[in-house]
Amino acid sequence: MPHTIKAILFDKDGTLLDFDATWATPQEAAATWAADGDHRLAADLLVTGGMDPATRKTASGSLFAAGNAAEIARAFIARGAAKDAANLTAKLDEIFANGMKTSVLLPGLKDAVRQLDEAGFRMGVASSDSEASIRLFLERAGLTGYMRFIAGYDSGFGPKPEPGMIHAFAAALRVPVPSIAMVGDNTHDLEMARAAGAGLAVGVLSGTGTRVDLTQLADVILESVADLPGYLSRSGCQPASSMLP
Repeated sequence: MPHTIKAILFDKDGTLLDFDATWATPQEAAATWAADGDHRLAADLLVTGGMDPATRKTASGSLFAAGNAAEIARAFIARGAAKDAANLTAKLDEIFANGMKTSVLLPGLKDAVRQLDEAGFRMGVASSDSEASIRLFLERAGLTGYMRFIAGYDSGFGPKPEPGMIHAFAAALRVPVPSIAMVGDNTHDLEMARAAGAGLAVGVLSGTGTRVDLTQLADVILESVADLPGYLSRSGCQPASSMLP
């Protein structure tokens, strides 16, 4: 139940940052590199990943929206990219991490994180991006000091929607899994919450996921993380600081 929530694990893309504003250019760069500059193949790879080359929008539940670099690399190769899977994965990780240098924060995010911290909630980030990329984003956003746990697809806890990242968050913070809220814009985030047994699955509409996508999995759907402090306060959630002596 919401009143037991003491720790919050955030997805990154579409939850903390503006997905399309941040990711359109890196995704185009990734497809172009994988296609060796072949514009037609690059466009095919973008579609394979889930991005419309014309609108530069990424589809909900697509590889770009919910997958990791290794999964995207395999899909690119299956579509015709003449690359070694390991080398392509490494290059995609590099391109995606560079994209964090120009990442765009969602409105109200920093104030919301500050309010949650002041209320005593302990926080972390779990993303299908690499751990290095997450750290670059948090540093650029000025949020590193607020996050006590960081997990990427390559951190050793398994990919989304497997439950490993949430279980690792619980172990790192020494909190029960049912006292954790998982916040994300994609079905993979909420499926992970359900698989792990998290106490609260919060869907946000600030990313690629739609209300229709998230309704069956979310306990609550908010417009964005900016609405989270108010929701938790109204729900009577205890601050994380009350857990420890």
